[in-house]
Amino acid sequence: MDNNLQETFNFPQIDRVIKREGNNSESLIQILHGTQEILGYLPKEVQLYIAEKLQIPPTRVYGIVSFYNFFTMEKDAEHVVSVCMGTACYVKGSGDLMKKLESELGVKPNRITEDKKFSYREVRCLGACGMAPVISIDGEVYGRVTPDMIPEIISKYK
Repeated sequence: MDNNLQETFNFPQIDRVIKREGNNSESLIQILHGTQEILGYLPKEVQLYIAEKLQIPPTRVYGIVSFYNFFTMEKDAEHVVSVCMGTACYVKGSGDLMKKLESELGVKPNRITEDKKFSYREVRCLGACGMAPVISIDGEVYGRVTPDMIPEIISKYK
């Protein structure tokens, strides 16, 4: 394996995760979680490495990573903005929040702003249905958000 890749992705730490969780395909999700905790994301090179180590097709690893929204293939920006699109939030206007955030950040959902300041995500649930609609920035939850509140909330992180 290329030394630059090894330094960039810290494969010895990934090997420790694989050893800890079990070097088998049944441990794939736990291995992906552990790896993402170390790196912050799961780039293609790391997915290929894990597939090789577990002797499974890379498409299986990619399928898991791309299916679950708690995995990401891109390095996060400085701040992560998540908009809940669960039923309660959607019914109470989270679609309007998405439009306002898209305008405010200048980027579509599930993308990173050009200045790498914000990762903007659409998520299925933030677990705060009683405060719908909600957004989260770096894990801090804002409830009963209206589109007019978005600029002020975002300004705290600029």
